[in-house]
Amino acid sequence: MKRCSTCNRTYTDPNLSFCIDDGTPLRTVETEDESTVVRPRDNEDDWNPVAYRPPVPYVPPGTHDRPPRRVWPWVVGIAGTFLLGILAIGIIGVIMVPRMMRARQNERGRVTIRQPDNSNTTENSNSNTTEHSNSNTSETPGNANSNSTEHASTPPPTNHDQVLAQLKDVENDWTAANLNADKKKLDRILADDYAGQESEEGGLETKTEYINTIERNTDVEKWEFSDLNLMLTGDRATLSGIITYFVNDRSVSFDFKDKFVWRDGRWQATGAELKRRGDADGDL
Repeated sequence: MKRCSTCNRTYTDPNLSFCIDDGTPLRTVETEDESTVVRPRDNEDDWNPVAYRPPVPYVPPGTHDRPPRRVWPWVVGIAGTFLLGILAIGIIGVIMVPRMMRARQNERGRVTIRQPDNSNTTENSNSNTTEHSNSNTSETPGNANSNSTEHASTPPPTNHDQVLAQLKDVENDWTAANLNADKKKLDRILADDYAGQESEEGGLETKTEYINTIERNTDVEKWEFSDLNLMLTGDRATLSGIITYFVNDRSVSFDFKDKFVWRDGRWQATGAELKRRGDADGDL
């Protein structure tokens, strides 16, 4: 005999293993046991049988399947970080590259200007050799318009004494070039827009006419400047004074007024006026 431990119903069929009412496994009991007697329920209507629950496999606690982790948030985060890095590098490049280029251009544009030594000597000699060459032996400061110091972006000097010394050098070179008919040097001294006095009688001549008509003069032994007066305004300068030529045993003096402009890192002549002083004997 078998009995249900839930509803206490007994079964005599040895082939049954579960209670047909609630599905509880049946337990074998001895027939002599009085507790195995089936007693009818007082009220069949009040009995609520438990639904059958088939056995389920045992699952240890903590081994339930966890939901898979999502990958796309990691992908989005890495991609966003990468884009932010590229953006930051681009901003830094836009700010730093122009500064580096300007710094490099400034380094290339730096020019060291050698200042001439001060000298008050204005006397120059024009020695005649067998080849009739005129040499300028003036002990004047070094020419501030040297090729080694000129640069298109060099600002004009503003010191009065410095400009006066520079223009005296230019005047000495100009005079020597006139006496030697040095057209190459004259081309450097005269500005392209030069317009100077053609002769003592007046008239104007251009740079090209000046250079083409210049002739060598071997009579002058030396010359000197005196009573120099400088007017300086920005990149323009006007130098006036007296120039005296010494020819054999006599001298001839002229009042001159030359105009200059600071261009391409040096002083260039843009005009000239010349007037004989007093009653001089003969021409140069």
